Amino acid sequence: MTRRTRLPLLLLAAAWVAACSGPAGSAPGSAAGARASLSSTPPDSLFAPLVAELSEAPGFFDTDNLISNESSYLHAVSALSRRGVQGGAYVGVGPDQNFSYIAAVRPEVAFIVDIRRDNLLLLLLFRAFFEEADTRAEYLSLLFGRPLPMDREAWRDRDLQTLLDRVEDTAADPDRGATRERLFRRVESYGIPILPEDLATLTRFHEEFVARGPRLRYTTLGRPPAPWYPTYRELLLETDLEGNPSSYLVSEDPYHFLRELQARNGIIPAVGDLAGPHAIPAIGRYLGERGIPISAYYVSNVEFYLWRGGSFSRFVENVASLPLDDESVLIRSAFVRTLGIRHPRGLPGYASVQLVQPAAEFVRSARGGAYRSYLDVVAAGEG
Repeated sequence: MTRRTRLPLLLLAAAWVAACSGPAGSAPGSAAGARASLSSTPPDSLFAPLVAELSEAPGFFDTDNLISNESSYLHAVSALSRRGVQGGAYVGVGPDQNFSYIAAVRPEVAFIVDIRRDNLLLLLLFRAFFEEADTRAEYLSLLFGRPLPMDREAWRDRDLQTLLDRVEDTAADPDRGATRERLFRRVESYGIPILPEDLATLTRFHEEFVARGPRLRYTTLGRPPAPWYPTYRELLLETDLEGNPSSYLVSEDPYHFLRELQARNGIIPAVGDLAGPHAIPAIGRYLGERGIPISAYYVSNVEFYLWRGGSFSRFVENVASLPLDDESVLIRSAFVRTLGIRHPRGLPGYASVQLVQPAAEFVRSARGGAYRSYLDVVAAGEG
């Protein structure tokens, strides 16, 4: 069954600003008489206060995580399609693999939460690329620091492989520094405080994309990339389980859905631990007050680290704090190669497996003691 789009209940702008300026941990929009009819996403002036209200103090993770290392990530699109997961609100973790899930689910609003503030910075830079680039060819040119195509319209409907070939066959733009300064001004215009060291971080990140191009791989700090990590090119050209190309850059339609969602502040980054005390519950309150249920919650393989760190039960309660319904699902990745297990849904040539599980079922099972180890967790869900 396809999820219907809900008409959200929203807050008066003045009341929302007042709520956002309140103490951390207070429910957004808790002022009396704050409900009214506006839009499902914050106006420009409220984007930065919302990001600040939802965010927690940052933590550490041992990778810049510029791209995913989940070669199987698009396999989840098949299960999302079979289940008719559409609309509602999307929540996810990490960098731009979220865009492909968002393009598949077509939510009203999306939140991307990560323990690293650097991820928030990277997502703001991606937003600047979306705003500047009318087409995928322009977006990829900006991302990889290449000159824009001379005849932009001629490249609009080229297939993704051809667009990536152009990037690889084109030298880096010697004037990319000036282009980047313009993009940084866009990032600063979003109202989130950007320090000089943040701009230095973004410059370093962007130069990684420039130098490595579509051959960029996920890198763990202090260790070389594992040989089985996919390149960014391979990630973008991946398919769902039926063999359909399904990344957000496969055609102009998903790209423009995301571009429009970004333009109306519909993709909201935040800093937070998925088992932390504030970010996820605050998102739950925000959505609950507007009557918007969760459609999909992508957690990557974060459950592995939470189980190992002893905070898995807090993660469960955070999932339970979100507005779930019968269609809400969790999307998880399990690295069966590093776990040394054979998973019934694992496929030859893939180091990871993508699993989709009804979120309410996950909460019931976890509270009922069904998960005695992390391996019990990754045994749950369909491919």
